Amino acid sequence: MDKILVTGITGQDGSYLAEYLLSKGHEVHGIIRRSSTFNTERINHIFDRLHLHYGDLTDGGNITSLVNNIMPDAIYNLSAQSHVKVSYEIPEYTCNVTGLGTLRILEAVRQNKELVHKTKIFQASSSEMFGWALPPQNEDTLMQPNSPYAIAKLFSYNMCRAYREGYGMYICNGITFNHESPRRGLTFVTRKITKFIADYLLGKTKILRLGNLDAKRDWGFAPEYIKLMYSMMSLHKPTDLVIGTGEAVSVREFVKLAFDYVGLPIRFEGEGINERGYVYGNKIVLVVDPVYYRPNEVSWLCADNTKIKGTLNWEPEIGVSDLVKIMIDADLQRNGLSTIGESSKLFKNFSWSTML
Repeated sequence: MDKILVTGITGQDGSYLAEYLLSKGHEVHGIIRRSSTFNTERINHIFDRLHLHYGDLTDGGNITSLVNNIMPDAIYNLSAQSHVKVSYEIPEYTCNVTGLGTLRILEAVRQNKELVHKTKIFQASSSEMFGWALPPQNEDTLMQPNSPYAIAKLFSYNMCRAYREGYGMYICNGITFNHESPRRGLTFVTRKITKFIADYLLGKTKILRLGNLDAKRDWGFAPEYIKLMYSMMSLHKPTDLVIGTGEAVSVREFVKLAFDYVGLPIRFEGEGINERGYVYGNKIVLVVDPVYYRPNEVSWLCADNTKIKGTLNWEPEIGVSDLVKIMIDADLQRNGLSTIGESSKLFKNFSWSTML
């Protein structure tokens, strides 16, 4: 039984990873930040099986102490200030956590003679690092980050490569494209859309406000990507792999798929900030709000997943259409509504997860 440390354990990815590691028989440790309110909703169902420690990636002494006390066989660094638009508002904090936080983990392991060549490290890198690079993007694509978040992630990515090559440490970078689930935070566009629909059907809200509808993303299923992270850490040699489905759709197309799934077709008219979405003929249900635009917009991210398919013998199981079904059914269920039910057919290979 390996002892594994997970940063960001209370987030979407961290909670799914914790479940998966427990299903594999590992001893799971997680770092949580001390606050006046609990933020453990995603892991409450496994709380008594976890070893949780207060900590913060902005505190190097704390991170070093935790690593030395836990002596983990593996570390998954999933912690970050991960909202791209917010990173423009708090760039220093974003870079401190998302960039320098990774360096603090690397240094804590490097300085421990018992761990430096024993502890495996997985760094959750991001497709946002590609920025304006033309799609599809792969491991050899020139990275052109254009947000504080993306720049901080690229710093971490390069530091991991430098420590792997310079010190012979086992470090993998998983360059994950957008991945969603019923546990996605409400500030992220996919969950904002699916929750809105569930609330709209109950009359709890009337207008969905979104930003750039033309932005295209490669949206995958978070639990599926968690399994790939684990598989990467089982490779004989550490490597960097792009993780994505290889298909991208626009925000507008995601909205259409979501509304269609509940039998509420949506019609779009207008352009730019004047674009509107209509249901029931001429009832406005969606407006474009400039407040949700980013200073720099990344227009199109789509994975060239050739390398990971060959390395891990993998094919994506859940595409964007199925992802929409999973997320909407979950939000309908949360609201006490009858689900459409199609998502239940998709879970055969994810029985280790509670999904919601």
